[in-house]
Amino acid sequence: MHNFIVVSLKSFSGPLVHICCNENTPPDGAYQVNFNRLEIILEGEYGLILDGPEGHEDWLLKKNEMIYIPSNTWSKPTWNRSCKMISILFSKNQVGFSFVHFKEEEGFTDVVKHALPLPSSMALEHVIDSLGCLADEKRARIMGEHLAKALILFCIDLLEHPQQLKIRRSEKLYRNMCIYVQENFHRNISRESISRRFGISSSHVSRIFNQEAYVTYADYVNYVRLDRAKFMLKKYNFKLEEIARRCGFKDTNYFCRVFKSKTGKTPSQYRLSTL
Repeated sequence: MHNFIVVSLKSFSGPLVHICCNENTPPDGAYQVNFNRLEIILEGEYGLILDGPEGHEDWLLKKNEMIYIPSNTWSKPTWNRSCKMISILFSKNQVGFSFVHFKEEEGFTDVVKHALPLPSSMALEHVIDSLGCLADEKRARIMGEHLAKALILFCIDLLEHPQQLKIRRSEKLYRNMCIYVQENFHRNISRESISRRFGISSSHVSRIFNQEAYVTYADYVNYVRLDRAKFMLKKYNFKLEEIARRCGFKDTNYFCRVFKSKTGKTPSQYRLSTL
C-alpha cells in the first residue's frame, strides 16, 4: 500500500477545486477534526456537504480533483457514489495517509491507513497556514493549488525516504491508532473494537499506549473527546447533550463528570469562561 500511495500521488496532476471555510454550525454527522486535510479523488465521484457563505453547500468532486479542509473545519461526506480517494492528514507531529475505496452498492470495501512522523519544518507550517488563510479569497485559488501540490511533493519525499524516518514497530502502530481515534472519536471505539481494527489483542492495545504515551487507552480517547468538546463549547451553542453525543459520550452526566475531573470546571462553567 505504501508504494500504491506513492504512485497515486506522483500521477496526480488535477486542480484544487475548493478550500473549505468554517462559518456555520456543522450538521449532525459532520466530520470535524483538529488537523488539516487534503483529499484527493483517484476514481469515481465523491459527494459531500461543506460550509459556505450562504450556509450548507452540496459539492461533488470528480476524478483527478482535490479539496483542502483546514483544521477544525467541518465536512460531511454523503457516501452515495463509488469512489477511490486518498486523504492526507497533517497533525502537529505526524502525517497520515488514508486510502478509501467505497462502492455504491457494497459500502467500504477497503480502508487502509499509514502514518509517518512529521519532521519539524517552518516552511511546511507556513504552507499549511497560508492554505487556511485562502478560504475566503476566490482569486487566490490558483495560489492555493500550487501550495497544495507542494504538500503532495513534500509527502512523496517523506514516503520515498523512509530510512531517514525509522521508527519502531510499536511506535508506528501507536501513531496509526492515534490517527484512528482522532478520526473516529465520535463513534463507539472501545479497546476491543480498535484491537479488531488493527489485528491485535485488546491487552496489546493497552500495552502500546502505556509504553508509547504513558497513558491508558481510555484516557487517550477521553483526551481527544474532551479536546473536541472544548472546541464545541467555545464555537457553537449546542446543548450539553448534543455536545456529549457528538463527542462520543453516550451519557451526558458521565461527560460532565469527566470534563470537570480533567479541567476543574463543568462544561457550562468552561463555556462562560470563554465568552
